[in-house]
Parts: sequence; structure tokens; C-alpha cells
Amino acid sequence: MKTNIFGIILLAILFMGCKEDRLEPMGHDSTPPGQVSNVGVESLPGKVKLTYTLPGDPNLLYVKAVYRLNSGAMREIKASYYTNTMTLDGFGDTNVHDVQVYAVNRSEVASDPVTVQVQPQENPIWDVRRSMVVSNDFSGVHVKAENPARETVAIEIMRKDSLGNWQNVEGYETSSPTIEFAKRGLDTLEYEFRFTVRDRFLNYTDTLYTTVKPLFERMLDKSKFKAYNLPGDATAEQPGWLEMDRMWNNIYTYTNHERWLIATPIGENAGKPQISTFDIGTPSRLSRLTLFNWGYEMSYGSGAGDRLFYTGEHMRRFEIWGTMSPDPDGSLDSWIKLATFENKKPSQLPYGQQSQEDFDTAVAGFDFLFPVSEDIPKVRYVRIRNLESWDGTTKFGIEEIDLFGDPR
Repeated sequence: MKTNIFGIILLAILFMGCKEDRLEPMGHDSTPPGQVSNVGVESLPGKVKLTYTLPGDPNLLYVKAVYRLNSGAMREIKASYYTNTMTLDGFGDTNVHDVQVYAVNRSEVASDPVTVQVQPQENPIWDVRRSMVVSNDFSGVHVKAENPARETVAIEIMRKDSLGNWQNVEGYETSSPTIEFAKRGLDTLEYEFRFTVRDRFLNYTDTLYTTVKPLFERMLDKSKFKAYNLPGDATAEQPGWLEMDRMWNNIYTYTNHERWLIATPIGENAGKPQISTFDIGTPSRLSRLTLFNWGYEMSYGSGAGDRLFYTGEHMRRFEIWGTMSPDPDGSLDSWIKLATFENKKPSQLPYGQQSQEDFDTAVAGFDFLFPVSEDIPKVRYVRIRNLESWDGTTKFGIEEIDLFGDPR
């Protein structure tokens, strides 16, 4: 009998424990709060900033603004009662827009709206669109633009196919103040492209139409590369391990001893530009260098997805020199400076920090373009002359390089 009683009690407890929980507003105040007052408006590019005086309601929880975007969607921005400002974004034009501003209490009861008229400045997508320059590139098309507001923008691209139909090409999204990228893999034919800039709220610019004719290049055969050490050249940090030939062994996976790392310059060499020389095997007119840095793990064993690429002995400013017949004394007298390059961090974050875009850019490899000119000679021997690494020294290391050009 006792067993049955205990069973009934247990079932009752379980039933009560399974009762549905309902999320309800904090408090039960059905009286609407007072309205915000003294609303001020500051116009910004694609945005407006509101300031206001909060109502004297002890149950006030937040203030919200409701307005319509150019896409037709309604957008709602909320700000805590701890502040008296909010920024409204997503505007695609400079027209006057009505915004409804509400005070909301802890029972989610809203005040009567205060209607505010706002007029944002021009959306930052137009700065990008007006500054956009599209040009021929090696095996593709080159795009350059400025994004002074550092807002996230997407450049949408379409290319006309052989049947006259427009086809989507993978676009490019960034918040970098300087935008520069290329789309490659094309033959040396004429192609029609169109480019449009948009933001994350589906505001669009007009379309840029252009015709490009890619320049010829091919990836040089790295099996023909070999070290060509000259007097004064940098030596390996660990001879037999971190040797120069690791720089073209097609290993891109951050294996510690599969990279070229020079010894730390000491004595009279400390602070001086450091040089590595190699033979590419076939005389070629260079068009492009793709540089892969060895990513430093943020913590031991953290894996390839958690690495820093703009730090340590990674090259920041460097020169590329070339010649057909190097002077055996190691001087630069018989060499021609082909280009000076700078490795830039897209986000421009402080040293030791990087964004996801910085990480993705580094993993894909940094592209450096040589000047397009008939005056650029063919070379067989190449020198990397490092002026400054990210840590401020001239010591440098390279995970892998790909060289492109015209060996014909």
C-alpha cells in the first residue's frame, strides 16, 4: 500500500515538473511609458545618429526606432535605457525618411511614437563605385577602389559568356580602406564585365561596364628553381633544415621545417637589408609573385585556423631584383630592380592582431604585381632583398612562393 502511495506522489511531482514554462515580460505594468523628447539628428554616410531625452519612467527598459529601408524591409534598432543615443543604419539614399521612436517598459508596453524626419548622407558604396578602376591583368582582370568609410561592401561581378549571356563571377567582400583584387584564369581574349557595389542592406550603386583583354602569363616551373648563393647573401637559420629550396617545394601547410628562414643578422649586418638569390632556370619576363607566409600558432597546437601572419620575420617591405648574368662578387651592379613591394594588412589592426579577412587573405597568398611594361627585361636570376619585416628587423622567412611570367 505504501508503495502505491509513493508511486502516486512521484507521478504527481513529475507531472508538475513537466508543466510548460512560459517566457513573460519582466513585470506587469500595462501603462505605456512617456515619450522620448528633445530628439536630435546627426547625418552620417548611410546612417543617422539620434540623441534624445529619456522619459522619467522607473520601469523604462529600452528605446527603439522603426523605419523602412530602400529594399522595402522594416528595420528596428534598440538602445538600452543606460544610453540616450542610437545609430540607425542601412539607408541607401539621401532622401528624407520618417522614423518612429518608441520608449518601451519592462512589460514590453510601448509609448506612443515620436516621428522624426532624418536625412542621411550619401551611402559609402558610392565612394567605392566612383573610385573603382578596372584594368587588364595577367590572366584576368584587376580591380582597385577606395573605401574611406571602412564599411563592409561587396563588389558583385558578371561576365558575358560566348553565347552573349551574363554569368555571375564570384564577388569580393571587404571592409578594407583600400580595395585591390584580381579575377584570373582567363585567356588572352576580350571579355565584357560589369561591376556593381552593394552593402549588407541590399543597397546598390549603378553598374560599371567595361571590356578587358587579359595579359599572358603562366606559372613558372619550380622544379627548375635552385639556390644561387652569392657573397653577402643571407645564410640559413638551421642549415640542412630551413634551407632556401623549402621556398619552392609546393608545401603550403605550415610544416615547421618546410620553409626558408634566414639566420638573424648580427654585427655589421644587423639592420641592413638581407638578400637571397636563386636561379629560376628559364629566362622569363616576370609578371606576378605570390607570397605565402608561415603562420605562427597563437598557442601551441592550436592548428592552422588560429595563426598570425603579420608578425615576426614575415616580410613587410621588400624588393625584387633580376638579371641574366649576375656579378660573382655579390654586388647589385649587374642587377635591375624590378619592383618594390609592401605587404599590407587589410584591416590595418595593430601589430599582433588580425581580422578574419586578414587571415583569409594570408592563407590565399599575397599577390604582388610587377609593372606592365615592355621595358621590363627577361631575367633568369632573382634576388629577394628584404628592407623591413613586420617585427622591425630585416631577418625574414618565407613558407612558399609562386612565380608567374612569360618564359616564351
